[in-house]
Amino acid sequence: MSARCRVTGREPTFGRTISHSHRRSPRRFDPNVQRKTYWAPSLGRKVTLRLSTKGIGVVDRRGIDAVVADLLARGEKI
Repeated sequence: MSARCRVTGREPTFGRTISHSHRRSPRRFDPNVQRKTYWAPSLGRKVTLRLSTKGIGVVDRRGIDAVVADLLARGEKI
């Protein structure tokens, strides 16, 4: 599974970690992705999504029905 948010599209970014001696080594910054289950009245069933914490806030503000409608309009399988 990739660390990708279904709503916001956040993906891992890459950078470097710098030690005390200032040596640089590559690292990966993963988004805080959580698995959340919502009841979607428009579909009549539960929907499990992998969302970042910002994506969870988007669902809280807009509502799960609006988010599901956007995902289906994009052609994503739910």
